Amino acid sequence: MSQPAQISDSETRALLAELTAVCQLEGDVVEFGCYAGDTSVLLADTIRHQPDKWLWLYDSFAGLPAKGVADWSPHGRDFQAGALRANSDTVRHKFRKHHLPEPVIKQAWFDELDPTSDLPAKICFALLDGDFYASIRTSLALVAPKVVEGGVIAVHDYRNPALPGSAKAVNEFLAQHPEFTLRIVSGLALIDKKSASAKISLTDAPDSTNS
Repeated sequence: MSQPAQISDSETRALLAELTAVCQLEGDVVEFGCYAGDTSVLLADTIRHQPDKWLWLYDSFAGLPAKGVADWSPHGRDFQAGALRANSDTVRHKFRKHHLPEPVIKQAWFDELDPTSDLPAKICFALLDGDFYASIRTSLALVAPKVVEGGVIAVHDYRNPALPGSAKAVNEFLAQHPEFTLRIVSGLALIDKKSASAKISLTDAPDSTNS
């Protein structure tokens, strides 16, 4: 199965390795900004032997929204409203071609989604590829409460100078959510939900001065 054209070799390897590492956790897999579904097929293939896992895809299929102020960059002239338009039928065809279970596909702008009815109850892995500040901020707000301990949120374009809004949204999110930590791998922001064992505060730790 070939890699998607929209991400690099190293990004592809990193995403699939992260998903494989959390496959044993509770929760489903979500992708915000699935475009033509190439990455989606790889995610589905990775979890195809996990009967308790399902893939949920989200996209407007109307192309990119308008840029906000936070998204301006002299390197990002190609990322205009309406660019990267796709079709949900194309995505479904790719899943049938690879004999993969059809995912749940939600066609909507991210801010139109209902967190209760449009998202799974628990998430072990999320890929956010909304490109712009508002899209990443909104998708982070939707998935973060549902990510299980030890789960991972991967955000594309964190180190992409053409799309500065992605990093801005991630950095603001991390400043407000200390239960998540950041790793950067191949330009991806990998946001880990801390496990309960990692949340012991200094006041809870044994007092070595009395030993």
